[in-house]
Amino acid sequence: MSTLLNQLQQDLRYDLTNACVQCGYCLPVCPTYLTMEKETHSPRGRINLVKMVAEGKIKDINQIREPLELCVGCRACETACPTGVQYERILDSAKKVLEKHKTYKPSVRIIRNILFKHVFPKQKVMVSLGNLIWLYQKTGLQKMAHTTKIIDLLPYHLGEYERTLPILPSNHNRKKESTLKNTSQKPKIKVAFFQGCIMQGIYQRINHYTVELMKLANIEVVIPENQTCCGALHAHSGGHEQAIALAKQNIDVFEKLDIDYIVNNAGGCGAALIEYDQLLTDDPDYAEKAKRFVAKVRDISQVLVEASPLPLKNPVNEIVTYQRSCHMTNVQKIKEEPLELIKQIPGLKLVEMKRPNMCCGSGGIYNLIHYEESMKILNLKMDTVKETHASTIITTNPGCLIQMQKGVIDQGLQQKVRVVHLVELLAESTGIM
Repeated sequence: MSTLLNQLQQDLRYDLTNACVQCGYCLPVCPTYLTMEKETHSPRGRINLVKMVAEGKIKDINQIREPLELCVGCRACETACPTGVQYERILDSAKKVLEKHKTYKPSVRIIRNILFKHVFPKQKVMVSLGNLIWLYQKTGLQKMAHTTKIIDLLPYHLGEYERTLPILPSNHNRKKESTLKNTSQKPKIKVAFFQGCIMQGIYQRINHYTVELMKLANIEVVIPENQTCCGALHAHSGGHEQAIALAKQNIDVFEKLDIDYIVNNAGGCGAALIEYDQLLTDDPDYAEKAKRFVAKVRDISQVLVEASPLPLKNPVNEIVTYQRSCHMTNVQKIKEEPLELIKQIPGLKLVEMKRPNMCCGSGGIYNLIHYEESMKILNLKMDTVKETHASTIITTNPGCLIQMQKGVIDQGLQQKVRVVHLVELLAESTGIM
């Protein structure tokens, strides 16, 4: 075997591909296989393509770029797989190799550089972005953008997703809501809250309610400064080294704290955080630190179930359905806690949709880069939502919130159906909203 081919096999994690026995259990749970109906666009097919490159049967790795990039990254295949194939690690290794061979248009390269290096990792920039959106909404600029249809000129269908933005608080209210005052005299649990870049920038209200709910549950909360983006968006887009740098920064910030748990409220963030040990497994300085960090990571639903019962006094007299975050279900393996909290809310009727674990098509920024494919997946999801006759869709991830809200708007259901984070519904029932 040539040295080059041997190195390629190592880079592509060829050793992991042989665990796939071609059984096909992954096919019915793969959203891209269901919508595109191509073997090459299934987990099994993608693994075979990686194997063929590693074995030298496909000479140009760029030939497998499209099938791999069209994977939404939901990881439902890993949950369905009876032999425990590490699909994400295989896919991630291939993305890293592809990234080395990829050239971007100057405009795209500049946008990627700005977003991944100077926006998402910097919380102050994300907060400033939130303040700018508030000004845009409050001053009439938003109305003008829609009236003149300037909004439709934005690239990557951003104009369509702009319609999903929540009403943001003013800078004054944002600062007021960000002020942390613990009231528990004898807290049951002490946690550090991981705010997340998108959550703190766009969904800061949900972060505020998250902290208030934990205080109601007799949990002491600290919010460490200098925390940064979890790195999920970077990893999904092939920015492996950037993801590593962000992971190290977060570990350095949180390991100094005397806490029981590191709590987050976003399925995608939680999935990235609990895999820091895999990301840093070969780093002699951070491998053990990463393991200790991962051992403390919890979703908000987990700590609320463990802590004191919430005073859920206000009934929510609605039919609701629960859109499960893929990364919470398939990566974090959190399935029962959100449902347990939902069922504790008085008045509501939970109606599960068919195939509740099926992806909504968000996938980080997949819905922007691969818009048409994302919409096919979303349409399948919305068909199952409508069958429940629910007036509220509950989810636990910002990407799902945005995507499901777009589905509601596209279907003309915005007067009948709302999309909320689980935290918002709990806040509504406890009366803190």
